[in-house]
Amino acid sequence: MPHAVSLLRAARLARSAKPFLARGGSRRERCEGCRLPLSHCQCALRPQPAVRAGMCLLMADTEPLKPSNTGWLIADLVPDTHAFGWARTEVDPALLALLADPQWQPYVVFPGEFAQAARVVQAVAPQADAAVPAAAPQGPRPLFVLLDATWPEARKMFRKSPYLDRFPVLSLHSDEASRYRLRRSKRSDHFCTAEVAALCLAQAGDTHAAALLLAWLDVFSERYLLAKHQRPVDLDSAAHQQLRALAGAQHTG
Repeated sequence: MPHAVSLLRAARLARSAKPFLARGGSRRERCEGCRLPLSHCQCALRPQPAVRAGMCLLMADTEPLKPSNTGWLIADLVPDTHAFGWARTEVDPALLALLADPQWQPYVVFPGEFAQAARVVQAVAPQADAAVPAAAPQGPRPLFVLLDATWPEARKMFRKSPYLDRFPVLSLHSDEASRYRLRRSKRSDHFCTAEVAALCLAQAGDTHAAALLLAWLDVFSERYLLAKHQRPVDLDSAAHQQLRALAGAQHTG
């Protein structure tokens, strides 16, 4: 079944007056499941981790169309992923219903320096790791609202989305540099959307799913670049070995 980002991409394409051509992208036929050229498809490797947290992606207009978008990778692994196109003048009623659903505690994930201090939190309420058998934790599940856009677009989305103002702002910090290689950034502390989601999962106690998401990102990035340079897939690369090890631990743990 297509996931939330796939459905949003299809809806966005249906509204397009002309085909979307990614900058520097290949014109080769791509897999509908992973957006990679068919020769480099990674669908057969897709893990299915247990995840308690949810993700809500607010996506800038063309993000669902970009083959390099990593919000798609989040939806691959996190079953409760919701995706909505962002517009300044209108809000999808389904988004408002999701944010009001009492089973969820929304957190807007954004640098705390851009929010009122009273809204900023550094951590979420403790949760149990969904991959570890244990008593179900009480209270609503964390729903992480991610602004999937370029940095200038994300800042505008944060300022001009008043329906998010009542929720806490989760300000994340990491000592590691971004590992994302498919788009350029002038700052090593700017993470791609999938990396931010992995930090959120770790905060929520979904530690194994967080590690799997980063491994899934690494394999995707590797295959994307190999396809771009017309080089074959290396199933024994470090990225593939890491993904296999984590997927194996999921089934034996």
